[in-house]
Parts: sequence; C-alpha cells; structure tokens
Amino acid sequence: MSKQPELDSQQEQQLLQQLGSFLSESRNPDTMDLDTLDTLQLLQRINQADQQVPQVIAGILPQVAQAVDAIVAAFRSGGRLIYMGAGTSGRLGILDAAECPPTFSTPPEQVQALIAGGPAAILQAVEGAEDDAAQGVADVQAIHLSARDVLVGIAASGRTPYVVAAMQYGRELGATTIGISCNPATAVLAAADIPLCAAVGPEVLTGSTRMKSGTAQKLLLNMLSTASMVRSGKVYQNLMVDLHASNQKLLVRAARIVAEATGCSHQQAKQMLSESDYNAKLAILRILTGLAKPEASALLEQQAGFLRQALTQHQPT
Repeated sequence: MSKQPELDSQQEQQLLQQLGSFLSESRNPDTMDLDTLDTLQLLQRINQADQQVPQVIAGILPQVAQAVDAIVAAFRSGGRLIYMGAGTSGRLGILDAAECPPTFSTPPEQVQALIAGGPAAILQAVEGAEDDAAQGVADVQAIHLSARDVLVGIAASGRTPYVVAAMQYGRELGATTIGISCNPATAVLAAADIPLCAAVGPEVLTGSTRMKSGTAQKLLLNMLSTASMVRSGKVYQNLMVDLHASNQKLLVRAARIVAEATGCSHQQAKQMLSESDYNAKLAILRILTGLAKPEASALLEQQAGFLRQALTQHQPT
C-alpha cells in the first residue's frame, strides 16, 4: 500500500484555500451533467471546451513573442532552453525537448527538460516529488544552470514547489525565467521574468489539468521551441532544412525537402544529399548556387546557418 503524503492541519487549510482560489480547480458549470451524457454528447462537450484554448493563447501572443526573443538571444550566446515541471507539465516539457534534435539537429543539451521525480516519473507518478522544493534547486544545479540559460517553469496550478524554487534560484543566478501557468497571480508567474498565463478556465472533468490546461501548455511549448528555431536559422521557407535524417522515413523526408526547395527531382535530391553529408540545408544551397561543398559550407557558416541569407549573399561568378 502506498504511503500518503502527510499534511498538518495548518498546511491542509492553506492548500485547501489555495486550490479553492484556482480557476483550473473550479467546477465547470457546462459539464455538471457529464455522467448522464451518451458517448457522442460527452465527446461533443469535451470538444466544445477544447475550442476555447487557442483563443486564450491568442490573447498572450505578445508575451510569447517576448519569450521567444529571449530564447533566441540565449542560443546566440551559447545558452540553453530548459523546461521544468511535474506530472503532465513535466512530461510535456520532455516531449518538446526530445523532438528538437531530430527536427532541428540541435545538440541534446541545447533544449533540455527536467521532471519532478526524475526519469521514473515519466511513466508513472512519483509520490511527493512535486512538493520537493530542494530537489528542484538540486536538479538545476546538477545541469549547471547559468545566467546564459532560459528556464521555463511549467505548472498548470502555478504553485508547484519543485518548479517555483528552481525558478527563484535561476532568477538569482541571472538566468531568464519564463513561467507557464493556467491560473493568474500564481507563484510560478511571480518568479518569472516573462509570465505566460493561459487561463483556460475550469476543466470538463474538475481539476483534471491534463485536459485544457495540458493542451494550452503543449501549444505554448510548440510555439516556444518552433519559433525559436525558425528565428535561429533552422528553417527555410516553411521547410525543416536542419532535420537530422536518422531513420528511413527521415531520409526520404530530407530528400523531399531538398526537392521542394529547389524544384529538382527526387533522384537529384538524393544524390546531392549523399554528396552533402545528408545535410539538407547544404544540399539545397549547392543545387541553387552551383557551389562546391567547401564553398557552400563556408558561406553557410558566414551567415550563421541562415540559408535564405546565404542565398542572398551568393554572388554568381
């Protein structure tokens, strides 16, 4: 039998009062009859609630843009993007971080994610992990968090001690802190240089913040990483020209990207990829300019990896 976390009466009252004030914990008046609905009606009710999420995100896009610019500046100075959360929030951070190397060929350390309870918490809950403020600080110390980094604290409730303590520590170091919460006026937002409050309201299933709140967090993380990579030269047009072709599907995708960007045939794209170390960006530049591999590589390096700028700077002889 699992041991239940212990609270003294004062702590219990404080937490009860705190949760009672959270929008994400309140009851949704539109779903009080949830257990009486047939399957289609139930799904329609969930779908109706989900449609509110992008509208809320649209209202905080200026703050999201500020966060993206901070991440891009961190990358330029050799800093990292570090996500941190507990439970669903932590798992969403891990999901986003894990996709960056194959999508953008980033080194694994450039975008990282920490979850309360460590790797074991990815698959199942670790009791009391989100309440461990000291471990939050220890975890960011273990990865040598510095002033060059951006630390994104993710917590639907906005109160997670593991996250709040790490953000406060990061702020003291001079790291840029970004807070994602689905409740206004929370500790996570207070500890953030750039607060992102996605107040999506009560869940269809009361308190189940893996639903609308989780969707809002996923949308925000998608925006932070993708927009930061676009602004860092990892994209040409709307093509992921820096993808890492690590399996058969991605090899074919890389060839499609080269063909789409240049108008060449699939076979020509495959051939140039092979001659360009399977670097789609380099293959595209070589096809469009006629440059040899060393010259094309040098031009890309001069333009900090921005393919469009390299194409603009190329002067045909």
